Amino acid sequence: MVVMVDLGGCVECVLMSRISITVAAVFVTTTCVLAQVQLQPRMGDAFPGLTADQQIRFDLGRVAYMRNITVEEGLGPVFNQTSCGSCHNAPLGGPGAQQVTRFGRIDKKGGFDPLASFGGSLLNVNAINDDCLDEIPAHANVTSLRVTPGALAYGLIEAVPDDVFVDLVAAQPEAQRGVIRWTEAFENPGVARVGRFGWKAQLPSVLSFSADASMQELGFTNRLLPDENPPRGDEGLLAECDMVLDPEDGPDADGFDFIDRVTDFQRFLAQAPQTPRSGMSGEAVFIAAGCAVCHPSTMVTSDDPGLEDVIRSQTIHPYGDFLLHDMGAAADGIGDGPAGVREIRTPPLWGVRIRNPMWHDGRVNGGNFESRIQEAISLHGASLSQGQAAATAFASLSVSEQQSVVAFLNSLGRVECDGDGDGDVDLVDFWGPTGFVSSMGSGVGADDAAAVYDVDADGDVDLADAAAYAAAFDGGPQDCDVDGVQDFVQIAEDITLDADQNGELDVCNPCPADVDDSGSVDVDDMLLVLSAWGGCASGCDADVNGDLFVGVDDLLVILSGWGICQ
Repeated sequence: MVVMVDLGGCVECVLMSRISITVAAVFVTTTCVLAQVQLQPRMGDAFPGLTADQQIRFDLGRVAYMRNITVEEGLGPVFNQTSCGSCHNAPLGGPGAQQVTRFGRIDKKGGFDPLASFGGSLLNVNAINDDCLDEIPAHANVTSLRVTPGALAYGLIEAVPDDVFVDLVAAQPEAQRGVIRWTEAFENPGVARVGRFGWKAQLPSVLSFSADASMQELGFTNRLLPDENPPRGDEGLLAECDMVLDPEDGPDADGFDFIDRVTDFQRFLAQAPQTPRSGMSGEAVFIAAGCAVCHPSTMVTSDDPGLEDVIRSQTIHPYGDFLLHDMGAAADGIGDGPAGVREIRTPPLWGVRIRNPMWHDGRVNGGNFESRIQEAISLHGASLSQGQAAATAFASLSVSEQQSVVAFLNSLGRVECDGDGDGDVDLVDFWGPTGFVSSMGSGVGADDAAAVYDVDADGDVDLADAAAYAAAFDGGPQDCDVDGVQDFVQIAEDITLDADQNGELDVCNPCPADVDDSGSVDVDDMLLVLSAWGGCASGCDADVNGDLFVGVDDLLVILSGWGICQ
């Protein structure tokens, strides 16, 4: 029979022929608890709670972000890439491994000349015609690589009031005090705002960021920046190489320019997850070492009623002050207006666990997260750097304290329920040796490995968290018997329901050796196993014994079940 159970206004239908009244109540409680705990969006996802119109704008913006601009549309004449997503790809809209070159000349008094009349300070490495290529002039005496920056949740960052940054500066010790770069948005000239985007904090708004990247990196002029960069600074070459009237960007059928579309995508990107969301003990060590002076955890966005609900009055945790800081010998040697050759904008640390490379020029590359973050922290101690005190304090920590800081930083960007930390949620995270099942039933501290499964942060891993795991699973919702209760929740309550450990109730697949669902186990099933030989972390039909590997043991199951399925 089907029983309707109402606990606190939460209603659940449970098939009583298969489970008891007691278990039914557990499932109801699970559903009610989960309703109050929403999974954190993954990096590259949209804000949860967008309106239907905003979601459409985000989706269309994402398409525009990946679109390759063609020469016929106005690409070039000089450019670095053909799409925004070519550089901002880890995740889409975030940072990336792509590097560009900046150049200029430092005079004997330390003054910086960007050599704009020679095409500087940005070198474009591609052109629509080889005769139009940029080059570094012989009298340039400084060059530096820049790795693709990426803020994520650009809309939230833009919405932080200027006063927040003014207060941050006032609160910072003089030796580590950052500098605000006051600048103007291209779309709002004459109004000073705090710069917060770009390695030199040169831009205050997402639309300005989009317009600048479109023109500088794609050579795709727009209504805000309608003039091309002449190749090598030569206006004569521009006349020969640029065949499309400026501005090249224009409205689509719905009246949105390209820069408007990509701005929508970036503005509605969610902030990176932090798992466990309750925090880790290493954050206190991070603060005590002075790292939080330049990487403060929390900001609150403006309550301006003109902002969208998903952006207005939001508490965010970027772990960065977005101010210019003197990084001494570890800086880039490139000036940018009022930003000096030793000044670099502090990048936010949310999502740092997946950044490879790190540092403004990408010099911290390869290895694992621990080695990269340790090297990046060490670079803060460069000669004349404002980060020296924090780097020295970190170096003086005990090994266990350093490890706690690294573990905390590794939580910034970690996907909930991703037990092995590989960026996805699959069957290994459920059945593996450190998976969900092995983590159930005992107390869980924020520093414990199992804390990634304690989504509701109540100190244990239970059926409420199993429902969260089911929602996080990359394979999508699994309810094979269509009873309204997710398979992972039922399996977590009774692991014997999934003897082959494929994440599906065994009652839904009584003949697992019948890989092709033909009704019999035969040569065709054996061939499918052979063709899928090897690892199968996310689960696959050929993994008939559910050990997440297609191999000899699966062939043995095939042979033992040979014949017509009973």
